[in-house]
Amino acid sequence: MTGLRNFSGLVVIVVVLVCLGCSVDAQSGSWQLLLGNAGISSMHTAVTRYDTAIMLDRTNIGASQISLANGLCRNQPLERLLKVDCSAHSVMFDPLTNTVRPLFILTDTWCSSGAFMADGRLVQTGGDFEGRKKIRTLVPCAPGGSCDWVEDNSTELTIGRWYASNHILPDGQRQIVVGGAGAPSYEFVPKRTPTEGKFDLPLLMPGKDNLYPYITILPDGNLWIFAARDSCLLNYNTGVILRNYPTMPGQTRNYPAAGSMTLLPLSYENGFQIAEVLICGGSSGSMNKGKPAQKSCGRMVVTDTAPTWAMEDMPVARTMGDMVLLPDGKVLIINGAQVGSQGWGYASQPAFQPCLYATNDPANRFQLLAPTTIARVYHSTANLLTDGRVLLAGSNTHQYYTFNDTPFPTELRVEAFSPPYLSLNYLAQKPVLTFWPKKMTYGRDYFVSFLSLGRGLKKNDFVVECNLNSAPFVTHTYSMGQRQIKLKTVLFGGRGGNQGGDQRGGRGNNQWDNQRGGGKWGKSSVSTVLVSSPPNSYVAPSQYYMLFVVVNGIPGKAQWVRISP
Repeated sequence: MTGLRNFSGLVVIVVVLVCLGCSVDAQSGSWQLLLGNAGISSMHTAVTRYDTAIMLDRTNIGASQISLANGLCRNQPLERLLKVDCSAHSVMFDPLTNTVRPLFILTDTWCSSGAFMADGRLVQTGGDFEGRKKIRTLVPCAPGGSCDWVEDNSTELTIGRWYASNHILPDGQRQIVVGGAGAPSYEFVPKRTPTEGKFDLPLLMPGKDNLYPYITILPDGNLWIFAARDSCLLNYNTGVILRNYPTMPGQTRNYPAAGSMTLLPLSYENGFQIAEVLICGGSSGSMNKGKPAQKSCGRMVVTDTAPTWAMEDMPVARTMGDMVLLPDGKVLIINGAQVGSQGWGYASQPAFQPCLYATNDPANRFQLLAPTTIARVYHSTANLLTDGRVLLAGSNTHQYYTFNDTPFPTELRVEAFSPPYLSLNYLAQKPVLTFWPKKMTYGRDYFVSFLSLGRGLKKNDFVVECNLNSAPFVTHTYSMGQRQIKLKTVLFGGRGGNQGGDQRGGRGNNQWDNQRGGGKWGKSSVSTVLVSSPPNSYVAPSQYYMLFVVVNGIPGKAQWVRISP
């Protein structure tokens, strides 16, 4: 009965999070304003394993609208605007209480990059002015903690990197930092040897719109890199370019064109051997104000022996759109504008409606969803939360914070979008995790148990997925390190079955409880599945992931799991 009492409490929490102050549409999703003033306009956002969101703006913007705690001030003689600044330019946002705590950042993070390490540390690199070569870390803490940014002056990047991209490497102990303005090269953080420097990368040579290059680790352990319209496969251990890929049709896609890219879910169904990328949108010309954005999306299986781009058109043109891999394997394309490009004042006609991309359903590929009323254009972010909502922050298309006499005032509000699967219509199918492994090693089986009301579900209709979602570093329409791993999941016990208390094995009731409802579940059910962890760190680099259980396309709240050797 304890499990049922806990389940009842969790249902109440879900209703409050999803429905307070918002309308719910089973087909189109819904919006909710979470905070009227976060104090900063977030340019970079990352969600930690404590379900908090670390938000960052640049420091050379003058005073923000939130003060540093305890009378603290930033003394930065290299700052171009305020040498002494007592306001915060980074905050920790708690989505449970919708509150922020100011964080201290010393050097300029304008157009910087970052990623999480295996132990959950957020490593943040580069920026502008005095921040171009800086390396910053934050060890996340629970709400109420005192964690903050730390800058290590004993080590720096080899060269300054502004508009670079980061990706965790498979062992989770090191990141690769690729590109940046005037930096057609890559390097490692931390260095592999004390005297190691940078390595040239011809793909990033000047003359292309190649800032914030798209990068991802493939299942063979090599790095796929995309810039402008071209891409290559790099063995970063040897520095050898293994292959070049076909040029993508359309106009350029990276900053400042501001298309968006994601690696599509990796799946056990093909042994995790097929890796496919999706790139959508972007402007129709570099730094333009009046031209419509691109509608086209391209998919390419980058693990094929002879890959080609498969092109489709979105229903609405979009530049500066963010891509979010949802728990059910679909892609949400959100934020941005229909005209212009990234840059101060270059965009117009906000794309208020998110677009849902059905990864595995070509006949129903695109669906426009419920619109927001808040323009999220230049310098905005979108991040997945463990409860399935998408957190939206930022938008500042001005050099400084500007609130008057402008079509797009600096945006300090924080909101959340609830995709259609969070509708109350699906609450009965919503699984609630009751047991899960806090840590997974590669190539092993684990029990996962969950509760669900399950009204109206029949055994032949019952489909369970367990999916791992990484927590990317999101900036400038690019979610660095975003990936989803679809795990092999086998039903192990129905109602009353083994709840996974013994991870070494054991047998629960592997028969469906057909004694009530003519083959349907009773009022509630405990189900256990046997889940196979990822086979290696190329498929799932060692780090923390959100573990989602998805029942018939409806995800429950995720729990954090650390994947490591």
